[in-house]
Amino acid sequence: MEIHKDIEINDLFLYLKKYNTLVIGDVHIGYEEALNKEGILIPRFQFKDTITRLEKAIKNKRFNSIILLGDVKHEFGTISETEWRNTLQFLDTLSRYTENIILIKGNHDKILEPIANKRNLEVKDHIMLGDIFLLHGHVIPEKNKDFKDSKIIIIGHEHPAISITDKLKTEIYKCFIKGKYNSKVLIVVPSFNLVTEGTDISKEELLSPFLHQGIKNFEVFVVSDKIYDFGKVKSITK
Repeated sequence: MEIHKDIEINDLFLYLKKYNTLVIGDVHIGYEEALNKEGILIPRFQFKDTITRLEKAIKNKRFNSIILLGDVKHEFGTISETEWRNTLQFLDTLSRYTENIILIKGNHDKILEPIANKRNLEVKDHIMLGDIFLLHGHVIPEKNKDFKDSKIIIIGHEHPAISITDKLKTEIYKCFIKGKYNSKVLIVVPSFNLVTEGTDISKEELLSPFLHQGIKNFEVFVVSDKIYDFGKVKSITK
């Protein structure tokens, strides 16, 4: 489904058609291990399912580049053995589909560089493709010239999801949201972490400063068996 001109939703990813580029939101590799350390006993199925879902969605396509929008790994201050192994395997999987992997630094990626260096990859704060500015989304680089000149902003960080209620039950789904930041188009990509749905944008306090303006007029695109255009946030939450 097209969310904006030449920008398509493909499963949990964005596809920038003009640049033949795939954009992947927060993967948080190692999240299950972190939960286990806190005494929350869940099976560690996420990584295997992540690889399976990725390869099913992109099939045998080749991309000019694949951009990871930050928070590739979960732990803030260390690199666990699981994070070392699984992050390298994830990057190796992506390398089968592109020769250009771009790592954008998220707030969880304080020590991502040692892993990136193993595959000769650079960690960037942001990247500009034409008039599209891509960054994690935990800070607003107001003084950056590319940011000022951009017309479209793409961020992760928020892990947007929304709860849908019928007469019998309430379910929460990952979603993309699109609105405005000042005069720019703002697109927020859901997390590619399969353990949790994310932040329920209809009920929970939002993290990204890009969204503190309010999102009642943002459009919602729900990810389920296919992509569903649910209209604006205010029409869902009224």
